[in-house]
Amino acid sequence: GLHIPESYLTALVQTTCRRKGWPLDKSTMCTFVTKYKNVDDISKEKGNTLMDGSYVSGLYLEGAGWNSDLSQLERQKPKELVVDLPFLQVVPIESSRLKSQGAFRTPVYTTSQRRNAAGVGLVFEADLSTNIHASFWALQGVAIVMNKSD
Repeated sequence: GLHIPESYLTALVQTTCRRKGWPLDKSTMCTFVTKYKNVDDISKEKGNTLMDGSYVSGLYLEGAGWNSDLSQLERQKPKELVVDLPFLQVVPIESSRLKSQGAFRTPVYTTSQRRNAAGVGLVFEADLSTNIHASFWALQGVAIVMNKSD
């Protein structure tokens, strides 16, 4: 999980920009939901070392389900309000190279209340693959949260 997510993600982008010589103001983050459910899955596969980016665990999906076989959003199952999301891969990228077609820009919040005591909660937006129009997911209130309330 992320303890100070905004600072960590900013440092991730800054480090990559310095290493690759990209302008910081023309860089952003690209995300992919992996098939990995735990750390051992990542270390078992060869070639999984990230030069740039990071794997993030401990995320929960609200308002939708996740189809691991198809690696995309699916309609929420009855009585399943929150589902565990597999590891999210966050990779810094130049903004001009970002293609998010067939994806829903999903807000990532720190808590399920979607804000903290200071009224701030949005950390970043993750791209989740889908074959359904983004407006459907927006109307469903789909979001990723870092801490679920029991």
